[in-house]
Amino acid sequence: MARETSDDATVAYKAILADIIDSRPSGTRQRLAAALGKHRSFVTQITSPGYPTPLPARHLATIFRVCHMSPPEQERFLTAYEQAHPGKLPEVAATDGLRTLSLMVPDLGDERKNRQFDEAVSEFIARLGGLL
Repeated sequence: MARETSDDATVAYKAILADIIDSRPSGTRQRLAAALGKHRSFVTQITSPGYPTPLPARHLATIFRVCHMSPPEQERFLTAYEQAHPGKLPEVAATDGLRTLSLMVPDLGDERKNRQFDEAVSEFIARLGGLL
């Protein structure tokens, strides 16, 4: 029963996000994929109510920025997100002062290896940022 409730809550916040993205200019999903350093299929999975994949909290600030979410849209979304994942909300304002940097990196020819590479680069950059 708890799992079903969690799934319903996940569908609810993903429906809100899907409506917001659908109201944005075409190419928003592609820009979001680039900003997250992920493939467009990943964005589809985390933003479509039809997929049970939860949206990782660490991506929320990027999604808000790329989708140009208004404060009321953010509040509505975050209320639904908190219902699905109690206590999992990050400090969204923690990304103030950050900028996006896109890199051309080698394609390792394997989805898993590419994901590991991308995560290693992201982790390295986060550590460098911690030194400042």
